[in-house]
Amino acid sequence: MFIGYMRPYEDDPHYENQISQLSTFPCDCIITEDHSSAKRRVKLDEMMIHLKPGDKVIVTKLFALADSTRHLVELLEVLNNQQAYIHSIAEGIDTSKSEGYSFNDIVKHLVDFQSDVISENTKRGLSEAKQKGHVPGRPRKADENVKRAVIMYQSKNFSLAEIKEETGISKSTLYRYLEN
Repeated sequence: MFIGYMRPYEDDPHYENQISQLSTFPCDCIITEDHSSAKRRVKLDEMMIHLKPGDKVIVTKLFALADSTRHLVELLEVLNNQQAYIHSIAEGIDTSKSEGYSFNDIVKHLVDFQSDVISENTKRGLSEAKQKGHVPGRPRKADENVKRAVIMYQSKNFSLAEIKEETGISKSTLYRYLEN
């Protein structure tokens, strides 16, 4: 049986890209996770329990299946124990084929996978922070302090250390404002 598996993530929250790619394969069924949370992947767990020998799980990329390298290894062990296979479209991996993969390709895919995991976690964190009203990056200095620091600098009566002590504006921040 060919089983398509999808889950939402920041770059494809409504599965459009995944649906497009999986539609080119003869999937007998497509399992869709309702959320991207690693701790509540109920449908993935159910699918893994019910796999039968010869079943093939098809995903658009490894990141759609697993949340970390360790999670991927655990899922691959379950697939192996169930005598089932995985086909990852983006990486061109199909474990049902007998030909092997070069070590370089395996390492490259694992690095790309880990990069996807880190990228997704960063995007999710930034998105959640924005929803809570937080602005990413370093906090902005108060405008009145910057203006006062510029005036002090232009008066040539104060050293950079005195300006920083008085206003809290660092030398690099002051110079950045002076350039603008």
